[in-house]
Amino acid sequence: MQIGNFLEVVIFISAFLSIVMILLQTRGASLGAGFGSSGELYTKRRGLEKSMFVTTIIFVVIFVSSIIGVLLIPA
Repeated sequence: MQIGNFLEVVIFISAFLSIVMILLQTRGASLGAGFGSSGELYTKRRGLEKSMFVTTIIFVVIFVSSIIGVLLIPA
């Protein structure tokens, strides 16, 4: 397997996992938030919510760096 093909697989997997992680985060997604009255206080991220946030950032960094890698490798 060539490095270009490997990076394309990494791009696909990291993009999919980034989308899943973003959709799983539901901060401020209540019905009242759509009308301007969310009714919740801002708190620090803790536990699972913080882990999901950090994991999402890691997947996005892997995604972006893989795209840059594919662009820099000559065809």
